[in-house]
Amino acid sequence: MIFQASANHLTGNVLVLFQPDFSPNAIAWLLQNIVLDYTRVHKQLPPSSAPEFIPSKSLSRVVLSDTTVNQWRSQLIPVAAAFSALSLGAALLHINGLDTSILLTLQKLHTPLLDRLMVGITSLGEPPLLILSCLTWEALLLYRRRRLQATIFGMAAVGAISLNYLLKELFVRARPALWDYIINVNHYSFPSGHAMVSMVVYGCMGYSLSKEFPQWRSQIFTLTVTLILAIGFSRLYLGVHWPTDVIAGYAVGLVWLTACVVNQACQASKSAELKTELGGVLV
Repeated sequence: MIFQASANHLTGNVLVLFQPDFSPNAIAWLLQNIVLDYTRVHKQLPPSSAPEFIPSKSLSRVVLSDTTVNQWRSQLIPVAAAFSALSLGAALLHINGLDTSILLTLQKLHTPLLDRLMVGITSLGEPPLLILSCLTWEALLLYRRRRLQATIFGMAAVGAISLNYLLKELFVRARPALWDYIINVNHYSFPSGHAMVSMVVYGCMGYSLSKEFPQWRSQIFTLTVTLILAIGFSRLYLGVHWPTDVIAGYAVGLVWLTACVVNQACQASKSAELKTELGGVLV
């Protein structure tokens, strides 16, 4: 528990070093018990007296509780599982050479009606519409004085676009050329920018909406996932991406989305703690 302890008899200062695996919450409670024991001896406080000078609420604001840490860990487990599944799926498709077979199978589904539908769906992931959606969402967040959410959302969108560009330049994978395209495409194929950026942008929007309207969380989640998957499928249907491109785009986008959401939650928690501390000082 205690790694090292030293004291200065002239100043009365005491230095205590704890083991690295000793949690901050446990340290806080240990210090509280030491102070309580000292106070009971000198002031003859009854054992059941509640400490007025170190309330439990203050402790929860000063240190990150083990409950919060465990909660985040439990939420990140499904994300890690999804990322692993996507990565494994992309690897298996590539190793077994199934990219071409899947696209040729999808080509058999083509009809004029489905072509128009898929072009409309894929347009939801096109840069002009995504930029317009991002600017509109940013303006809405700023109008509602959600500056933290606006900052994180902007960082998420710009980061996703930049990261996707860098990955495309790194892998320089050519797009499929199995049939004539009915839409215009450019740049490299891996990973899919539509899949990756849509995952981040629409994922952030869905997360914010689910926090704003918790009673509709399931419906918001379902609609968000359906939209993201539909955009990815449209890229396959139109033959402008290999399946591994789309899966990899989802995997990288999911990681970046999770990082941004966790960052937003941590920043919001710190802001709430600071306001509480300032409120306590003013009172």
